[in-house]
Amino acid sequence: MSRERPLSLVTGASAGIGAAFARALAARGYDLILTARRTDRLEALATELRRAHNITITVLPLDLATPGAAQKLADAIAVHGLAVDWLINNAGYGMPSSFDAYDWERHADFLRVMIEAPTELVARLLPAMRAAGYGRIINVASLAGLVPASAGHTLYAASKAYLIKFSQALALENADRDVHVCALCPGFTWSEFLDVAGTRATMKVPSFMWQTAEAVVAEGIEAVEAGKPVKVTGRVNRGIKVLARLIPDRLGLWIMERQARPFLANTRLGADTE
Repeated sequence: MSRERPLSLVTGASAGIGAAFARALAARGYDLILTARRTDRLEALATELRRAHNITITVLPLDLATPGAAQKLADAIAVHGLAVDWLINNAGYGMPSSFDAYDWERHADFLRVMIEAPTELVARLLPAMRAAGYGRIINVASLAGLVPASAGHTLYAASKAYLIKFSQALALENADRDVHVCALCPGFTWSEFLDVAGTRATMKVPSFMWQTAEAVVAEGIEAVEAGKPVKVTGRVNRGIKVLARLIPDRLGLWIMERQARPFLANTRLGADTE
């Protein structure tokens, strides 16, 4: 470990799972770097956690959809003379409706946040972890990356599937340096995610299928410490994962198409006003 108090970088830290990660790691006594678009949210969270845990917190507001943002973030960390021990690649959002409801610029922004930024941050921060002989990387993926694709979320599940495979390979490559990598795969989580995507009203999901952000984070931290490359949170979600493996692909796609039909109908017209 590179210091007595590990330093954790959390992207998308202003709310939801990101904020829950910040609180959980602060409670462990870890110093933090918090980044997201909303400066006021980050500063409020930093103030709360400094007072509660007497730790050092660096706030670096940034929009990871901006070209070159990941390099800018890594450069800012270097300018502050910091070395990251824990990387939580959490930033993300959804783009509900069909693929052709958005222009390419919107898709390009999405791919920068969901794939390019987490990949580049690992590339820029991993060498120091390997040199120090210690590191923890959690890529927040999703159960969506492990089940058949759904209409209306064209790039979301695809990006999460990428993070899962990326994490598995990284875990194998770096285990001998005590650098653990885990793809965290929650299902439905109580957070602002659905509000930002504008899809909460269309999601008719039984209450037993939801988890709190705090529960998701607790499972993620336990899993990465144990060296698990993939962690599906919650018993219900683990059951869904097993079922998805057992049923034929055609049946799985048929089920997803039927489930997505009312959602897609409700979001198609409003997709350009997200």
